[in-house]
Amino acid sequence: MAGAEEQAPVSPASAPAAPWRNFYGRTSGKTLRPIQRRRLGAELGPLVPAGIDRATNPERRPVDLRTLFATPRPLWLEIGFGGGEHMVHQAARHPEVGILGAEPFINGVAMLLRRIDEAGVRNVAIHPGDVRDLFDVLPAGSVGRVFLNYPDPWPKRRHHRRRFVTPEHLDPLARVMAEGAELRLATDIPDYMRQALEEVPPAGFALRAGPEPLPPWEGWITTRYEAKALREGRAPAYAAFVRSAAPVRAAAPPRAG
Repeated sequence: MAGAEEQAPVSPASAPAAPWRNFYGRTSGKTLRPIQRRRLGAELGPLVPAGIDRATNPERRPVDLRTLFATPRPLWLEIGFGGGEHMVHQAARHPEVGILGAEPFINGVAMLLRRIDEAGVRNVAIHPGDVRDLFDVLPAGSVGRVFLNYPDPWPKRRHHRRRFVTPEHLDPLARVMAEGAELRLATDIPDYMRQALEEVPPAGFALRAGPEPLPPWEGWITTRYEAKALREGRAPAYAAFVRSAAPVRAAAPPRAG
């Protein structure tokens, strides 16, 4: 991955204050095996774009998309790639596209690195953190497709505001997506799909297809999360939303709790 151009350092006094954000969910699980730790130490760094986190880009300047991959290409985004099987499948199927994945769960990142090695794909980049970091610095209209596969369901009613399909996430997502770009959602939780159908269109999207049962869109690959849902008797459902020309509403402030 090509490196970003050097930028002048920013003093703490001149850097904008970091937005206060709650982060929910795990960042680590079972103890990593030695080979996973070695992969993380040797292989992750070159796949992480510069200028995404606040430490390297405190002013939150927009990143230069030409630095994300060795050659310029259209950009797709996978939010929470889990074990990486879908992301690698899409990268192999679409070598002309660059796929950027965000995943804070380090065990999932380690699994993705193994799959990248096995598949030999070179058109992927990884942000091992909160996808909202990407929303801060990706240029407006830069993303051509977004995948949201089996996001954390937060099943308790009092936790529904933690789901991704809320204005806090959808509004900045809509900003970085190009007009006509597609957001693809897969979930096995009916109430998650209900909330998505209510919350996604007001953020500047139109429902293109779904919610549908199997099979979903062309190029789908069953993930381990989907296989688990099927084993446990839950029916997956899929929906596709297209980014419309509607303006993005003013971003909702983060909420506590």
